[in-house]
Amino acid sequence: MNKRKIIKGYKTLKSSSFNVDNSSDTLKDGIIYTLYSDEFNSLKVGFAENDKVLEKKLSNKALILLDMKKGNKKDLFLLITTLKELGIKYSDNLDFKYSSSLMRHLSTLAWPIGRSLYKQRKIKKELLCT
Repeated sequence: MNKRKIIKGYKTLKSSSFNVDNSSDTLKDGIIYTLYSDEFNSLKVGFAENDKVLEKKLSNKALILLDMKKGNKKDLFLLITTLKELGIKYSDNLDFKYSSSLMRHLSTLAWPIGRSLYKQRKIKKELLCT
């Protein structure tokens, strides 16, 4: 008889330095957005409570708004956690080095990125009738 030993293991998740509490504040609707810096060739993702807060962020720096949509802080936290698991590095203020793979990940995760820097491939299938 052949004896086999089964080893059970569990993967552990690393904690993120981007902390979001589970209060009702994280579920409060606002705007999730993506900004682009032409000077540094970088992307910045974030959350703003309203239009005025987002306008203030845009006026302070030379950033271009790629896209925005309704969301909450939890959406931002989930995005950052997922990108970290994918091995994409970012700075403390959520700046990312621009790359086509980052844009593809953001698009897949339904993050607002607009169409100016990333054009999604459309796969067409043809059915041949014989």
